[in-house]
Amino acid sequence: MAGGIREVRTIADQPKAKRRNTRQDLIKAGIEEINRHGVAGFSMRRIAQNCGVSCGAPYKHFGDRKEFVAAIIDYVNEQWHAQQAKILETWAGDTRRQIVEVSTGYIRFLVENPHLREILTLKDEEFDNLYHKVRGQMSSPTQQLIQRYCQENHLDDETRQRKVYVVRALIFGAAMQFDSGELPYNERTLQIVHDSIERELSLP
Repeated sequence: MAGGIREVRTIADQPKAKRRNTRQDLIKAGIEEINRHGVAGFSMRRIAQNCGVSCGAPYKHFGDRKEFVAAIIDYVNEQWHAQQAKILETWAGDTRRQIVEVSTGYIRFLVENPHLREILTLKDEEFDNLYHKVRGQMSSPTQQLIQRYCQENHLDDETRQRKVYVVRALIFGAAMQFDSGELPYNERTLQIVHDSIERELSLP
């Protein structure tokens, strides 16, 4: 009887494990779909075929295209937030250092995960209202850190806005130049960007 009980539990657990794996496989295939065809050409049927599941399977996990795209962006957010949390913990109590290291870490993430980076630069009117807020979660921690830093150092709002702009420009400008090959992606050039962000924080 004990053996029978173990068998029943194993069978009961299998569908849950299968659903989790299928959802993740669909999300990864969805990232590839957007990279290849963009949001306008996003096909849940094609994604299902690429995953080897029925055409109705994506709808069981996501409902519709908008929910699917939102789930993909959530997944991208999770990948970065896991790395970001480690950086923030390492430099806890030092807001300035957190800004510099989180910004540099974000550049690494963008350059080393081009398949995920494409999701961050999506622009589509049909989906923009849905995922604009979600997408903004990727950069909001940096803005919040800069706001805290300015409060700690009694800097005015105009200075805060300038620092947010400059730091964000350095992050995305560096990522684009690394991606295009205009700058070689190595520790030396990353250090240059790192130092540039730190220098901005030193300015009044």
